[in-house]
Order: sequence, then C-alpha cells, then structure tokens
Amino acid sequence: MDFIDTHSHLYDEAFDEDIEAVVERAKAAGVKHCIFPGIDSGCYDKMISLSKKLEGFALPGIGLHPTSMDESYRKELDFVYEKIEQERFYAIGEIGMDCYWSTEFIDAQRIAFKEQLILAAKKDLPVIIHSRNATEEIFSVMDETLEEIKSFNGVLRGTFHAYSGSYETYLRLAKYGDFYVGIGGVLTYKNAGIASVIEKIPLERIILETDSPWLTPAPHRGKRNESSYVAIIAENIARIKQVPVEEVALVTTNNAKKLFRLD
Repeated sequence: MDFIDTHSHLYDEAFDEDIEAVVERAKAAGVKHCIFPGIDSGCYDKMISLSKKLEGFALPGIGLHPTSMDESYRKELDFVYEKIEQERFYAIGEIGMDCYWSTEFIDAQRIAFKEQLILAAKKDLPVIIHSRNATEEIFSVMDETLEEIKSFNGVLRGTFHAYSGSYETYLRLAKYGDFYVGIGGVLTYKNAGIASVIEKIPLERIILETDSPWLTPAPHRGKRNESSYVAIIAENIARIKQVPVEEVALVTTNNAKKLFRLD
C-alpha cells in the first residue's frame, strides 16, 4: 500500500537525532511523499535544507502560521512573497486562524490569511488551512476573499488540516472550492467525536496526515509522532467506514496526488 502524509513537520528539532531512521520507517510503511507545511521564517532554512536532502520524498509548502503572528507579521508576509519566487512549493500553508492560543493579533491573522488565500489562487497552489476555535472567522475571511479571487478568474483548492469540525461544517466547504479534510491521530482518541463525522464524509474527500511530531495516534499517544503512523490512521478510517484498508490507502493517496498535483 502507498500513502502520502499530507502534513508532517519532520524538520522539527524533535527529529534532529534520528531523522534518517524516521524516514526509513516511513518508507517501509509505504509512505511515498510527505508534505512539509511552512510555519514562519524561523523554520524556513531547516525545512528547505531537509526537503532538498529528501528530494522527491519531502515536498515543501510555504506560509505564515496564525500562531506566529506578532508586530512583525508584515515582514513575515514579505518573506513568503520573496521566497515563493525562489523555490518550488507544493502548497501555501500552514495558514489560517487560531483563536485558541490568543486573539491578541486577530486582525493580523485575518489580513495574513486573506493575503495568502489570494496568493495561493494566483500561484494555482492548494492551501493548508489551520483552524482552531475559529470556524466562523475562517469562513468570514473566505467569504470576503472569494469575490476578489473570482475577479481574476482564480480558484481555491486545499485541505482543512486536522479536521475536527461537524459534518454540517464539512458541507459548507464546497462553497469555497475543491476542499478536502485532513485526518490524523485525533481520530484515534476516545473522546474526540470525529469518528461519527468521518463516517459520513466521503472517502473521496479525505486525505491522511500525521502532523508529526504532534497529535500522535493511539496506541502511541504520549510519544513522538512520525510519518510511518499514517498507516494507523488509514486502518482506523477503514474500520469506521467498514472498507478494506487497501481501499482507504488507494483513494486517499489519489486524493492527495490530485490536490497537490503530484505525478
């Protein structure tokens, strides 16, 4: 079976000591590609360096994460605009809004999210959206942005990373373009409640992710997450949907190839 981990931070310091072994375990588990979402300028050099070292396996994105907002957010956005002209990227992200950790820079979050949605449409790249305690804020910005994107015949496509919304929220995504939901380790948590939602969402709208080194699936919860555990996510989806895990692997991998335009 082949898998694509559509959200993995293997460039994080948690992997400094054994990245080679982590990648080998991922490949042994059937992982063909890992999408590396960008966070901010502070992690950029390390992410790009590892992506080049793992060329063909690691596919980088670029974006300004909502929890990286501070007074210098404009400088960070300019960094994104500069670098996107210098390297090949497979996504704009991780972008979005987060009202869980802080709302101090909520206006900056809105501005950065809108600008990066427009950038993605202009560059014809998918967006990787981070949404935490911010569903209505996310949709509000996307509503504002949609008309502007249509004005230059742009379209949006992307994924809602670590999806934890309702089925009703999922149904709203179609308004904005070609969107998938990224499903990871939270699916395996007893009280998460996402299993009943995944039961209803078509497999053709699901992609797999780990968010390594965080959100480790059971039975490894409490330990460092890694990309090889994407197989555990597939097994849980197969159980919930009562289909063979091979079908989950095939469909979700094809979904990811379509979204990120992989050969």
